[in-house]
Amino acid sequence: MDLKHNEQPHRRYNPLSGDWVLVSPHRSKRPWQGAQESAAAIPDVEHDANCYLCPNNQRINGEQNPNYDGPFVFRNDFAAVASPQSPSDRYGRNTAFQSQSRLFQSQRAEGECRVLCYSPHHSQTLATMAEAKVVEVVKMWRQQAQELRQHYPWVQIFENRGEMMGCSNPHPHGQIWAVNHLPTLAQRTDANLEAYSKQHQSNLLLDYLKQELTLKERIVLDNDYWTVLVPYWAAWPYETLLLPKRHIAHLDGLGDDEAVQLASILQGLLIRYDNLFRCSFPFSMGWHGAPGADRNGAHWQLHGHFYPPLLRSATVRKFMVGYEMLSESQRDITPEQAAHTLRSLCSTHYSMERK
Repeated sequence: MDLKHNEQPHRRYNPLSGDWVLVSPHRSKRPWQGAQESAAAIPDVEHDANCYLCPNNQRINGEQNPNYDGPFVFRNDFAAVASPQSPSDRYGRNTAFQSQSRLFQSQRAEGECRVLCYSPHHSQTLATMAEAKVVEVVKMWRQQAQELRQHYPWVQIFENRGEMMGCSNPHPHGQIWAVNHLPTLAQRTDANLEAYSKQHQSNLLLDYLKQELTLKERIVLDNDYWTVLVPYWAAWPYETLLLPKRHIAHLDGLGDDEAVQLASILQGLLIRYDNLFRCSFPFSMGWHGAPGADRNGAHWQLHGHFYPPLLRSATVRKFMVGYEMLSESQRDITPEQAAHTLRSLCSTHYSMERK
């Protein structure tokens, strides 16, 4: 990387979204007298009687959770989209509501929203669970993707971890939203991947990964099947991208060995996140894969996004406001600096030091 990129402001292009990111390395040196969050401590509670997600507890809708001992999936009690089985459905799928103006368009949103509890242990995370238990979560992702992709054009598997990222319950869990439309960001990614494939007769993310593995400047972790890197166009301070090394359209295409090594590299990344500022690191993460099982996924490549907000410490976050909301994303450290920091961290979770 040219030395100027680590010292001088510049912009970088994101070929997935089509966005540009302003990189301002010198701004990380400015004094901070703004807001500081409370550091998230890792609790040690196996079962919380007041938690709606713990085994055997009653949820808000009156249903009782089973005494589960592995990943547990249930229909979200507060789904963000309408059920396709709703008797009040009189609009049909993917149809706009009646409007007298092109400037006031709306469309019925249908689908299924599910909650995936990772573990019965209230205080564990993917970073602190036994690796074999993380493998079970990965296989549940695979199973859910395989089932839902038969019926919906978009299946979004994701997790919001920590209060800073709007998580409403600390129990280890993620979500799965399957919808009857292709969301805005998915449309843009699909179009950009397809355009690249038509122009170059190859897969954008596989070409990108090959070049990153040669350069080695932004690689964080690597194994036989997977690579974690800070993307060249990263917007969030310690944003990462998780990529398989062979062509895989979606999570339902994973083999068993790939699932095991995904669990290993995923946990390695999350441990480093926690070790960075010695806290339960907040983030939003999610998987992007080819739309619906009936579509050609040749131009797609499965990839996982990780967007953590922390910038300087466990209490100082990156705010996406002002210029970011009105113009374009901006970051204060280079992706190369972020990758070097994450790569150099210990692979053992800091909480184990006390044991």
